Amino acid sequence: MSAVSDTAGAGTAQAAAPGNPVGRAVTDSLVIARRNLIRMRRIPEMLIFGLIQPIMFVVLFTYVFGGSIQVGSSSSPQAYREFLMAGIFAQTVTFATAGAGAGIADDMHKGLIDRFRSLPMARGAVLTGRTLADLVQTALTLLVLAVVAVLVGWRTHENAGKVLAGFALLLLLGYAFSWIGALIGLSVRTPEAATSGGLIWLFPLTFISNAFVDANQMPAFLQHIAEWNPFSATVQACRELFGNLPPGFRASDAWPMQHPVWASLIWSVVIILVFRTLAVRKYRSATA
Repeated sequence: MSAVSDTAGAGTAQAAAPGNPVGRAVTDSLVIARRNLIRMRRIPEMLIFGLIQPIMFVVLFTYVFGGSIQVGSSSSPQAYREFLMAGIFAQTVTFATAGAGAGIADDMHKGLIDRFRSLPMARGAVLTGRTLADLVQTALTLLVLAVVAVLVGWRTHENAGKVLAGFALLLLLGYAFSWIGALIGLSVRTPEAATSGGLIWLFPLTFISNAFVDANQMPAFLQHIAEWNPFSATVQACRELFGNLPPGFRASDAWPMQHPVWASLIWSVVIILVFRTLAVRKYRSATA
């Protein structure tokens, strides 16, 4: 409860001091982000357990499926390994949605959200702070996962600027999906329901995509879904920025696959704008 008390003190101080509303919103959001980061530091197993699944995916897909799946004109394990990693990275940042939803649902269940709403804080600061803290956790997870990927043979073939741009797109996608998790967390009654609600739709989203196989090999109706999937746009953009497109690979003529970087940016920004609006509106009326 010390973090809540700190938040209360900060919120009261902000209310007493006149200032720019935008500045107050930023300050309040950072206070909440700090509270969640402190909680994360005190419960390190949250980060550890979040790493287990993506590391398992890397090892299983690399050594079990590597060499048996053809991408482009190649079926070599190295070609598939480099093709795979952008999909694993993207899946990891989107699966953080479940954790974001469960965390907010837990705060709702304990009555903390009602307490925060009673404080003189900027509207939406609680959710913004939570999603910023989730973004930091996602960045740490990506860093560890990239190290594991290098250990199993993943390599990039572009300059550092493009590689960093690829990871920036991944973090933007993760941040966008954390707002979906925030809305789910505010809409259910228990953390368990938030976890289930945050995962049940992510599996078809990530598997009906170009993350693990070449979408051109899918049936026509699934191929169209995969091509316009926001998840696929980010995966394709990262493959281009990492230099991980396999030999002989030809992207489809769909606009998101021909302009994946722009498609990824547009999808992520639209998701943030839509779901942040819905989540903040839900926050104002949600009850524990």
